[in-house]
Amino acid sequence: MSRQLPLALRYPPDQRFETFVGAPSGALEQLQALAAGSGGWLYVDGAPGTGKTHLALAACAAAETSGRGAAYLPLATAAGRLNEALDALDGLGLVALDGLEAIAGRRDDELALFDFHNRARAAGGGVLYAATAAPATLPLGLPDLRSRLAQCARIALQPLDDTGRAEVLRLRARRRGLQFDEAAIMWLLRHAGRDLAGLTARLDALDRASLVAQRRVTVPFLREVLGVAGA
Repeated sequence: MSRQLPLALRYPPDQRFETFVGAPSGALEQLQALAAGSGGWLYVDGAPGTGKTHLALAACAAAETSGRGAAYLPLATAAGRLNEALDALDGLGLVALDGLEAIAGRRDDELALFDFHNRARAAGGGVLYAATAAPATLPLGLPDLRSRLAQCARIALQPLDDTGRAEVLRLRARRRGLQFDEAAIMWLLRHAGRDLAGLTARLDALDRASLVAQRRVTVPFLREVLGVAGA
């Protein structure tokens, strides 16, 4: 069913390579090569909110744009039945498996992933793994799986600072055609927390509120919409 959805619905337009901020040097080129079928397998790790899912979805979108079949699977949704889920992905050009920590320690799921890794490698498919920790520190029970994962090229993501978070908000506002004052961006960072997922969710809400009110996003508008008093 998911393969029949339009590309923009499966892979949100905000989550593309060109909208990613703060990638390590050379990382986007590695991901683009993997999506095109000309690069080695990749393992992306970082703390929650560092953009692992963004890159996994962007890689799938890029693969499909280039005519290769792709699928994104959040492993938390398949824990306990991973063998069945992975069997359905055989033969695709690129598979992005997000959240390896969700199946770490589950022997049946680890065995299913180990078998899938070997099948995909033999078939010439590409795999992108994403996890909160590097293979060496992920609590896996299957040494052979850890060894396979460690053979992938690794991209380690770091949390963005306020400059990076502000750039993410600018990019997403610009793509929406949302008029967002610079002072309002700085105000939002001070008053709405620094979790990037929370900030982008706020931006979605502000986009809708701005459209309804037919107003640009200014500091007074933010105070009104978010119900925050003061400077």
